[in-house]
Amino acid sequence: MPPHTPLLDRVTYPADLRNFSAEQLAQVAEELRSEVVDTVSVTGGHLGSALGVIELTVAIHAVFDTPNDRLIWDVGHQAYPHKTLTGRRDRIRTLRQPGGLSGFTRRSESEYDPFGAAHSSTSISAGLGMAVARDLKGDNPDQQIICVIGDGSMSAGMAYEAMNNAGSMKSRLIVILNDNDMSIAPPVGAMSAYLSRLISSRSFLNLRDLAAKMAKRFPRSIERTAKRAEEYARGILTGGTLFEELGFYYVGPIDGHNMDHLLPVLRNLRDHEEGGPVLLHVVTQKGKGYAPAEQSPDKYHGVTRFNVVTGEQGKAPPGPPSYTKVFAKALVAEAEADSRVVAVTAAMPSGTGLDAFAKKFPDRTFDVGIAEQHAVTFAAGMATEGIKPFVAIYSTFLQRGYDQVVHDVAIQSLPVRFAMDRAGMVGADGHTHAGVYDLCFMGCLPGMVVMAPSDELELMDVVATAAAIDDRPSAFRYPRGEGFGLDLPARGKVLELGRGRVMREGSKIAVLALGPRLYEALKAADELAARGLSTTVADARFMKPLDTDLITQLAKNHEVVITIEDNVSGGFGSAVLHYLAVSGLLDRGLKVRPMVIPDRLIDHNTPAAQSIEAGLTAKDIVATALSALGVADASGSAVRA
Repeated sequence: MPPHTPLLDRVTYPADLRNFSAEQLAQVAEELRSEVVDTVSVTGGHLGSALGVIELTVAIHAVFDTPNDRLIWDVGHQAYPHKTLTGRRDRIRTLRQPGGLSGFTRRSESEYDPFGAAHSSTSISAGLGMAVARDLKGDNPDQQIICVIGDGSMSAGMAYEAMNNAGSMKSRLIVILNDNDMSIAPPVGAMSAYLSRLISSRSFLNLRDLAAKMAKRFPRSIERTAKRAEEYARGILTGGTLFEELGFYYVGPIDGHNMDHLLPVLRNLRDHEEGGPVLLHVVTQKGKGYAPAEQSPDKYHGVTRFNVVTGEQGKAPPGPPSYTKVFAKALVAEAEADSRVVAVTAAMPSGTGLDAFAKKFPDRTFDVGIAEQHAVTFAAGMATEGIKPFVAIYSTFLQRGYDQVVHDVAIQSLPVRFAMDRAGMVGADGHTHAGVYDLCFMGCLPGMVVMAPSDELELMDVVATAAAIDDRPSAFRYPRGEGFGLDLPARGKVLELGRGRVMREGSKIAVLALGPRLYEALKAADELAARGLSTTVADARFMKPLDTDLITQLAKNHEVVITIEDNVSGGFGSAVLHYLAVSGLLDRGLKVRPMVIPDRLIDHNTPAAQSIEAGLTAKDIVATALSALGVADASGSAVRA
């Protein structure tokens, strides 16, 4: 039964909050918390971080004139409460569902989402860009730009690059640091709240300006000393020295769950007319107000459907282990055999399976925070000294460290091993998290070995192969979800580099698969055989180096060659086509049909539905083969290539 929300029911848009008292806003926050818990219990998604910003979300929308004032959420999964308050409550239980609301902020979804965010640490850069644009246009001088950054995002270098840039400019910008793990904040309480209200107030700021003007009448050395004394005194009282050094006026820390603390400070910052960036430090608790999430913030960061009363999350029926777990098992086996094997991740130890590795080898596991660029070069440094680093990062997040992959690893031919989890389409997280570009951006790098196992047994072998490559970098990709239930050995075997395998022999059509689409190819071969079309199915295993002997054999002995992969154009199929072209094998009239993810964004849905939309199922392989041959389709009509 939905929660009782009498005040929240009166709120359709943020403007409805602006005549509420502090007490009423506090009640709205409590009702909103119940609404978020109830919603995510049905849809699944990111719970803990959303619960931590309930009061902050209500206070911001009550104080500022959104959407005219721009509110930018860093790591958009904090924004479930924001979506509920901004005209989307009637659709909130479609969150992450097929055809429903995105699990992240999205410009095309609402005018209240001025900037899309699914990766982290982008808000300050985007906000500064908006602030400068406001100043350049000059037609909306009172517009406020508010960036909410937190949930680990301040561990990424991009946030500090943006702050350093913002601090050197005069553009008015408000950054709210949502500190939800107490990693930065000293204790907060009534004195801290009082000081924050004081130093953000108009009277204090006017007094500060007056003092600055008076100091300018003295010699420059005295002026500098006075300025440093004021900053030092404020730093002793409130902290924030780092942010002051970056050029921000620091306010805080304050209790992010107390409306009596939040509202007056936000109003002071809103009404201050002087330029320059301000950082408000707000301390919150992940999972606030929902006991299971408070007690286990990591477990309730991202959840499946769950029972609101007990907090028990729904469990899928027992099935094969996930690829992530198989990767962890394989890496542990390699580490047991070789003390030089280490693991590196960027704030995703459980998501990449390295929490299991860390239990076994805590001194050989390195979580560097949300800092993919650093993770890559850190691993490169270890590789120069003979260590064997495996950098386990979601495919979509490795994009953030690509310059380092090129410059610090590939150009120096260092044996760093990249384990790219969540390759291909990823279901409910949608296109922001889809790992559909890695074959393109890794396959183009000189000397890089690129592998894609077709199942969990092959993944074991690929991990062993990567561990054995000591003279160049390597990368391997594997999907989200479960494997096929194959029996797994204690340790994988090393594969011969650049050698695929033929799974089924035929004579007319050849399907060359890279990755788990192999099993769709085998299903397609059965259907084609039933139509009297003899079909070879081969598992490429490697995108780079290509198995040119296998490709040549398939090209010479078949009328049609189909390649298939969970990647956009420019990856494996393009590499095969390039080889066939330069080798002259296309000259004999060979029909080649690369099957890839189409050149459009595929929205969140079930993985099965995404595969159908992408046209990468067994049915699509059959249709592609029939089209290439000009054979009648199932309806009996002729299909021409």
